[in-house]
Amino acid sequence: MAQKTSEKGLAGATAPVVTDPGRVRNVVLVGHSGSGKTTLVEALLAATGSIPRTGTVADGTTVTDHDPAAIRQQRSVALACAPLTHQDVKINLLDTPGYADFVGELRAGLRAADAALFVVSAVDGVDDSTVALWEECAAVGMPRAVAITRLDHPRADYEQTLQDCQDAFGENVMPIYQPMLGDDGQSIVGLLGLVTLRVLDYSDGYPPRAGEAEPEHLNPIADDRNTLIEGIIAESEDETLMDRYLGGELIDTDALVPDLEKAVARGNFYPVIPVCAGTGVGLDALLDGLVNGAPSPLEHDLPVVTGTDGSPRPPLTCDPAGPLVAEVVRTTIDRHVGRVSLVRVFSGTLRPDQTLHVSGHGMAERGHPDHDADERVAHVYSPLGAQLREVPQAVAGDICAITKSGSAETGDTLSSKDDPLLMEPWRMPEPLLPIAVVAKTRSDEDNLAKNLGRLVAGDPTLRLERNAETHQLVLWTMGESHADVVLDRLRSGGVELDTEPVKVALRETFGAGAKGHGRHVKQSGGHGQYAVCDIEVQPLPRGEGFQFVDKVVGGAVPHNYIPSVEKGVRAQLERGLAAGYPVVDLKVTLYDGKAHSVDSSDAAFQTAGAQALRAAAEGGQITLLEPVDEIEVRVPDAYVGAVMSDLSGRRGRPLGSESGGDGSLVRAEVPATELVRYAVELRAITSGTGTFTRHYIRHEPMPAHLADAVRKEHAAAR
Repeated sequence: MAQKTSEKGLAGATAPVVTDPGRVRNVVLVGHSGSGKTTLVEALLAATGSIPRTGTVADGTTVTDHDPAAIRQQRSVALACAPLTHQDVKINLLDTPGYADFVGELRAGLRAADAALFVVSAVDGVDDSTVALWEECAAVGMPRAVAITRLDHPRADYEQTLQDCQDAFGENVMPIYQPMLGDDGQSIVGLLGLVTLRVLDYSDGYPPRAGEAEPEHLNPIADDRNTLIEGIIAESEDETLMDRYLGGELIDTDALVPDLEKAVARGNFYPVIPVCAGTGVGLDALLDGLVNGAPSPLEHDLPVVTGTDGSPRPPLTCDPAGPLVAEVVRTTIDRHVGRVSLVRVFSGTLRPDQTLHVSGHGMAERGHPDHDADERVAHVYSPLGAQLREVPQAVAGDICAITKSGSAETGDTLSSKDDPLLMEPWRMPEPLLPIAVVAKTRSDEDNLAKNLGRLVAGDPTLRLERNAETHQLVLWTMGESHADVVLDRLRSGGVELDTEPVKVALRETFGAGAKGHGRHVKQSGGHGQYAVCDIEVQPLPRGEGFQFVDKVVGGAVPHNYIPSVEKGVRAQLERGLAAGYPVVDLKVTLYDGKAHSVDSSDAAFQTAGAQALRAAAEGGQITLLEPVDEIEVRVPDAYVGAVMSDLSGRRGRPLGSESGGDGSLVRAEVPATELVRYAVELRAITSGTGTFTRHYIRHEPMPAHLADAVRKEHAAAR
């Protein structure tokens, strides 16, 4: 069963509290689904006594898999924080989902972290999506290390996986430990430090027996050790080390380790550590590496801050005594305690009973309107997955949680109410897979709106759109998995809903000029209705809109009823003529008509105007217009041909392609009706490595056979 969020915390668990940012490490775990990230976090928590025993992903009993949607689907779908203490240093482990659909959670983790640990399965190796994540971390200068996991699996191949990592991630990806095999020649029972020449023996379980390497251990590792030492020396600030090494001098370990740690913290060197969560092999080595190699918050550049009005402010420093600046990196709604905000403190100290200013700007296009509010924080917590353990404070560099905020959303800045500040937002991907949702009953509509508001507040990669033309409620998601989780969360919140095909906002126009006669005459006793009008319609160039021209002579239509004719025509334009879509780019000329001194009225001439337009449509050629988007698809070079071929099959018109260091950019114009599920299909074509952006450029005529199908569908639905 899932663990329930509790403000009382874990029985017997003590929340680590720090006062010095130098004794904090914020590390985000990155890797594809199934690489073992969550299992590794569980093992590290158990090894440090943070939890009494490990849970399992399959049973949904892990600390980080506390989301009901994740448990039902047996996959991690959200960012989770798991702090532990090692060598008197607090390590905040940030477990991220491995599915590409949840890249928003990954980027939130990158924002909160100061280093990234890439978790690579010794069974599955490195896939294209992991390489893309490595490049994303490289783009922001994030220090990285690699943990090769699942060493106890029958199909595990450590050496091949190491080679895959070096081929995929480039230079300076080097192992700092060599696995040692057991008597069976297959199982890994120990590690040999290539720098320290220390042996960690796990044959009797965890923790290991440590000792010095024997002479027979040294020859097999000589080449790997020399390569590692040369790599460390190349990154050293001591320019004499290389000369001494090339001169044959044996460089002392005490001189190499500090240089190794500095190179890792600067993001110039990427150590590889073999780890097995099941047997405990390498857990202590990994913890030592995180403490000594990952940078502290003091060593990491902080985001730019401004005033809430955009005015420039001095750069932040990670100072507990500085101005308070923190950021909400994740928001969840828990049925027991309400809104829970995971917060990274960048400057100052966050304390209970403190009034904060909450600022959210720059996300209006995602359904997050700009907002500012002052709110009191009653308690500050140390989160362990879903468990909340109260702490007296959270200093600069630390990660904490607050509850029951009325307005804080993911990406919002928390600062002092006396000096409100705003942090530069992190880059979020655009959701490109639309899902149309509809409440099953009218009584479900309010519940649906309330739950949608909660989801959008916590997920910047989810955009809510109420399409005025198609009258659909559309959720824009990152992909099928993301959509499944969103719908699951809505239904678990008690919302009865259905999905329906997403409609594309088509339009109609006249393909040729035509004339129409409208006659609305009724007499049923008492005051009658009388209005006659004659119009001529002419198509206009694309984008010209609607024009109404009065050419009535001799008062055939009284002057006071001419606006009524125009009003009736405009109303019919909105309702559509052939398929129920708005009519655009049209000139309507009123040139004749008739009126009655008693029975004519505003309503009668509105009806006659609409009738005249419909009559013109019966004699004219109505053309359906479909929106055309310009898309830019970024893919590895190997997939360019497949992408261009697919776009041609979508009636796309290629605009060209460009090659760069990070792949190729393919540009094309494609009808929007062909792009409804393109986010899913592009991922399949490119093995999850392709991304795209799109923007509307114009409407143009739809092919006749497709237009006929739309007309028939509209007629059948009436």
